[in-house]
Amino acid sequence: MNKDFIAALDELEREKNIPKAQILDAVRKALESAYRGKNKMNEENVIVEIDDRTGEIDVLRRKTVVEEVEDDDTEVSLAEMREYDDSYEIGDVADFPFPIEDFSRIAAQTAKQVVVQAIRDAERAMVYDEYKDRQGELITGTIQRVGGGAVYVTLGRTEGVLPVNEQVRGERYPANGRMKFYIVEVRDTEKRGPQIFLSRTHPNLVKKLFELEVPEIREGIVSINSLAREAGSRTKMAVSSSDESVDPVGACVGNRGNRVQAVVDELNDEKIDIIPWSDDTENNIKNALAPASVEKIIFDEEENRSTAVVPDFQLSLAIGKEGQNVRLAARLCGVKIDIKNHAQYYGATEELLDVPDAALDEDGYYNVEDFMAAEGADSGDAAKAPAKEAEVEYITPEDVIGERTPGGDATGSPEEKADGGDEKEAGDEKAQ
Repeated sequence: MNKDFIAALDELEREKNIPKAQILDAVRKALESAYRGKNKMNEENVIVEIDDRTGEIDVLRRKTVVEEVEDDDTEVSLAEMREYDDSYEIGDVADFPFPIEDFSRIAAQTAKQVVVQAIRDAERAMVYDEYKDRQGELITGTIQRVGGGAVYVTLGRTEGVLPVNEQVRGERYPANGRMKFYIVEVRDTEKRGPQIFLSRTHPNLVKKLFELEVPEIREGIVSINSLAREAGSRTKMAVSSSDESVDPVGACVGNRGNRVQAVVDELNDEKIDIIPWSDDTENNIKNALAPASVEKIIFDEEENRSTAVVPDFQLSLAIGKEGQNVRLAARLCGVKIDIKNHAQYYGATEELLDVPDAALDEDGYYNVEDFMAAEGADSGDAAKAPAKEAEVEYITPEDVIGERTPGGDATGSPEEKADGGDEKEAGDEKAQ
């Protein structure tokens, strides 16, 4: 080992950012291991010292001072040591130079392997240290390959993994394509080293993308209070502002929609509904059910359950395709939501509605989950059920005098006739 070796370590330190002292320590341990193996000595017997400027190596054999020597490899007599120095006492240790010429080729190869492994371990440790605190961050990577269903992504000095369960259904991951990912976990494994697990389905991916596009979010003026996502299809996001002069929805949408469009483009045209957040649960539910309009919200705080009354022709719009709209709204608000149309809430009976019995609870409410699960019922049935009514008689909200309970009787108010003929299906209306 010489100055050229030290120069190589200096270059390695610059290129790989691995401290030279760390590599020299690995070399020292490797040489000690090789010497011990060759000479059948234990760990305490061999000391290797390396000059970090010249690369010179000193190998020393350490022996214990004893009265009478029983093992020449590990012991030296007190009498012999006092020939060199009168201060030696029994139990002291003395280091003797070990001829480096005796270092065999096998031992050198062993040392080399240990050094290579030490460098690899150092690189892994540095990668782990770099990414362990980045969990929950947004990162840009280049698609490298797809194998076993997983997508492998180049992240600069290391590689990330996009597992199957974190991939958006139908989304393409072309080789050399660049995409943004959410770091869900950084794991240090013994065999493979640090592994960085990525996601394209995590709701926080949407949050981070908006943080990237909206300065007001980064500055803390606009907050994302809640977010519900069905990756690849639709996201509902509720926002608020700490500054009354800043419209939180407008800030997220941007001038001519440029900010939200940038997020939509990154998510391959996933639909995003941005609504204002309210401290009032009922207002939140009304906002969350957009684009459907809501006539009335009945909220049971104790049960954390609500019923939303919507116009007859907007029932399917409120429920959404396969129940998506109401499902996302419920997750956004953290409240179970049942949907009931105007006619049913204000007087229509179960007999007048051609819907499965399982779709109605004892109060005559639509329970979306039960309705969808009912035999022969799907989201299309939910849209068509009110249209199958004959002539429905009900009390309008304006006519109600006094308190009225769902399914109960109203007193002191006139009755009006309403034509319950064919209605325009709410599905014809497109959600924004």
